[in-house]
Amino acid sequence: MIKAGFVGFGEVNTPKEIIINKCESAAKSLKDQCLALVEVFPVSDDYEENDIRRAINMLRGQDFDTLILCVAGWIPTHAVVKITEEFKHIPMVLWGLCGRYEQDRLVTTADQAGTTALRKVFADLGYSFIYVYDIIGKPSKAPRVATFCQAVTAAKKLRQSKAGMMGYRDMYLYGTLFDGASLKKTVGPEIETFEMLEMVQRYEKISEEDKQNVVDQEVSKWTFLKSPDPNMLRKGAGYYLALKQIIQERRYEAISLKDVDGMKKLLGFPPAMIFMLLADTLGICTIPENDSLGCITQMMIKFATGQIGAYLEFYEFMEDRVLAGVPDYIPKEITQGETTVVPAAFGELSQGILNVSKVKTGQLTMCRLTKNDDGYVMHMVKGEGITPRKWEEAGWTQPAPQLPGLEILLDDVEGFADKVMSQHYIIAYGDQTQVLTDLCRLLGIKILS
Repeated sequence: MIKAGFVGFGEVNTPKEIIINKCESAAKSLKDQCLALVEVFPVSDDYEENDIRRAINMLRGQDFDTLILCVAGWIPTHAVVKITEEFKHIPMVLWGLCGRYEQDRLVTTADQAGTTALRKVFADLGYSFIYVYDIIGKPSKAPRVATFCQAVTAAKKLRQSKAGMMGYRDMYLYGTLFDGASLKKTVGPEIETFEMLEMVQRYEKISEEDKQNVVDQEVSKWTFLKSPDPNMLRKGAGYYLALKQIIQERRYEAISLKDVDGMKKLLGFPPAMIFMLLADTLGICTIPENDSLGCITQMMIKFATGQIGAYLEFYEFMEDRVLAGVPDYIPKEITQGETTVVPAAFGELSQGILNVSKVKTGQLTMCRLTKNDDGYVMHMVKGEGITPRKWEEAGWTQPAPQLPGLEILLDDVEGFADKVMSQHYIIAYGDQTQVLTDLCRLLGIKILS
């Protein structure tokens, strides 16, 4: 549940039952959007300011992330500001309701007189807020209010969250680096690094019975195109259990592992199987190759949309689309049909479990957080993911597997390529641009589209 304070306003001379009815209807529309409300209405500009004191006392000590100021009729500015000043540290929504038609005439309580008197004042006072207004005969703006509240709650969660990273700077890549202080200051999460040795030490204490239980209970759900080495499955299960301990002890919301120069080079074990188990059983965000800002992008998507925020990697740019796929795994959440895997090896690397499942198609939002000289930037674009043509990556054991992927149709591939920030982009299904835009603006992150 997303929690919000809800204060409904109307001028003292307006019939109280009109203000109450309008506020009740507005509150119900927000509850229908799955918001949990602390409700206070009607609040008027009564001379003794009893309503103002009542509202402040009812809101104090309550747990909510956003304060919704629902203007159901004209209200003098001071009656609102005396309340908002008590909660100026909380993001707000200035929401003006609207009038109604009675037979052949429009009846109004001057809702937008109230909001237009307040909008600039809120800006001058430095509030973090959005301004929305209803229009007679059009749908309520409750979904827009709810989207902003969703972004506010996501921003709060980011401030309280941590990601784990085993090792650092896989393959000596530049684009996976991060600056801890600026990341904490702007976006909020902490990235904690730990050594691969800790995972190995914990792995050595995992019993064979516990490893086999994971194989029997989780790995057995996968469809294998060829019989795997049982020892390889148990090893992957053991590494998963070791990492699970670390994740749960430290309450990580996301994790990245040193992949090519760590798991594959030093342990001889491609980590796709481990990522699949972590994503599908713990529901956390996962990304390979110590991709720190990719990991943070995933957390932003997860908190803002509820989706796991899978990563895809670019393979080809075409005139109207990009080919994006993964050379290792996808979470079950974005899998179309059964999770399908095959034992396979790439080049000189050891054989591992390769996910060859199909990726769900449909409208999606593709984005990437990065940092430049001006600060943090989110590159975001909408696209349509369709089933890809038959393709393969050179280097896999023949017959080469078709990797999980999508052809993503874009309105302007050239424009996207001119701004592309990394080989890894994070996807969320549907048009998620509004909630992600709200989240970025709350955090002070510039948006590129």
